[in-house]
Amino acid sequence: MLRLTEIKLPLEHGPGALEAAIAADLGLAPGELTSCTVFKRGWDARKKSAILLVYAVDIEVADEAALLQRRAGDQRLRPTPDMTYRPATRAPAQIQKRPVVIGAGPCGLFAALILAEMGFRPLILERGKVVRERTKDTWGLWRRSVLNPESNVQFGEGGAGTFSDGKLWSGIKDPHHLGRKVLTEFVAAGAPPEILVNAKPHIGTFRLVTMVESLRAKIEALGGEYRFGARVDAIEVERGSDGAQRVAGVTLADGTHIATEHVVLAIGHSARDTFEMLHARGVTLEPKPFSIGVRIEHPQSIIDTCRYGKFAGNEILGAADYKIVHHSKTGRSVYSFCMCPGGTVVAAASEPGRVVTNGMSQYSRRERNANAGIVVGITPADYPGDALAGIAFQRHWEERAFVAGGSNYFAPGQRVGDFLAGRASTSLGSVVPSYKPGVTPADLADCLPDYVTAAIREALPAFERQLPGFAMADAVMTGVETRTSSPLRIARDASLQSLNTSGLFPAGEGAGSAGGILSAGVDGIRVAEAVARAMAAS
Repeated sequence: MLRLTEIKLPLEHGPGALEAAIAADLGLAPGELTSCTVFKRGWDARKKSAILLVYAVDIEVADEAALLQRRAGDQRLRPTPDMTYRPATRAPAQIQKRPVVIGAGPCGLFAALILAEMGFRPLILERGKVVRERTKDTWGLWRRSVLNPESNVQFGEGGAGTFSDGKLWSGIKDPHHLGRKVLTEFVAAGAPPEILVNAKPHIGTFRLVTMVESLRAKIEALGGEYRFGARVDAIEVERGSDGAQRVAGVTLADGTHIATEHVVLAIGHSARDTFEMLHARGVTLEPKPFSIGVRIEHPQSIIDTCRYGKFAGNEILGAADYKIVHHSKTGRSVYSFCMCPGGTVVAAASEPGRVVTNGMSQYSRRERNANAGIVVGITPADYPGDALAGIAFQRHWEERAFVAGGSNYFAPGQRVGDFLAGRASTSLGSVVPSYKPGVTPADLADCLPDYVTAAIREALPAFERQLPGFAMADAVMTGVETRTSSPLRIARDASLQSLNTSGLFPAGEGAGSAGGILSAGVDGIRVAEAVARAMAAS
């Protein structure tokens, strides 16, 4: 079988057009193309008047070797790669101490699944609740301003990605096709099969809930064990005769001790108390760059028209997204983050007395507004100190947002026109903010560093030139967006273990090694394989 890429056809092409285009492209005689399967389908909307669908296809022809020889040098035609996932090893017959996976987000989920498939019977410890109970607690914040610090958008089964747009694409290098394993497992768990074909697949929150439950059932059937409400308060370490620090077990908040020599640390980017515990234990942590800013909302119809012109509303294209960036005069980058077409802005706080925003969509993406983070890159130079300084920086601005919103988990909001004019909003306009429990008109400059405010003010007119209507006066911004990525990195070596604590395998977003559902899942697989090899060799 051969894979052919970059086949372009008009958006509204008819039946048989793809096969005809392939035959014409490759110079095939009638009947020489014996089968054709779409591997990926995306689109090129750079010319709104002539949007093209772009296909990658797997084909069979009468004589593949002759065709490859005839098209030697054509980088668009290659043998179809084998994308089948194969386990790295198998568990030994006797395992005295089970591997422990801390966290049941996308990274921990796939680390546990791979370990279970290889026979290692992992123990999964999740500080939050099962996904449906967690959903109820999350609605408690959104509807009643009641925050549960252990069960919210950040903590609980499914991780932060459960309350998101459910994007399943990434720019990571994936030479072993681990992303395909993630997608196929999602489909087996109930995701729509088209995520295997769409160039920019997404799932949406409601579907993620049932998928997470299905994957949990599979892991348990394979010998894995879940414990919910099991916050890890200590990683126990011991020193060997060589003086090196090694994992000896974990201690839970209720005092339970679990002996283990292999811990997958998949805690996500918001487990600040766990980061503090690791720092106190002497685990090597490093501050890293992240971003801070606001959420911006526009009518989805404006974004659709800007991106797709006369094709706005086309069923294949769906709700339009965007990805924009501006390099400010100060050298800082301002960019869109986690854009959610037809979605809502959600309350994403995990600590009392703080306000955090994020974006979420359902699979249909049919809500009235589009939203995205508009964030500014910062570096450790902006928050000097030790490895925990970024957490203190985040907390400061989240507390400012809490006060500006009314100290009741309402978010401070501001019309773009007022923000650009440097005045506080006293009311909101035609764009109704979607954030719940509510939005208080305010001045977002009170909730952001001055250099972030200045950079966003410079960027909005530039974005208007790219997407007319983006800087419309009534577009609404809510703050603050602080959890774009982990503010620190848990350094690891070539074996994916902590630099100075063997047996500890930092993974995913919390380790600074992933960003988003797909890349976190891929990192979970890689780390699980590393754990399996270490256990098989011991």
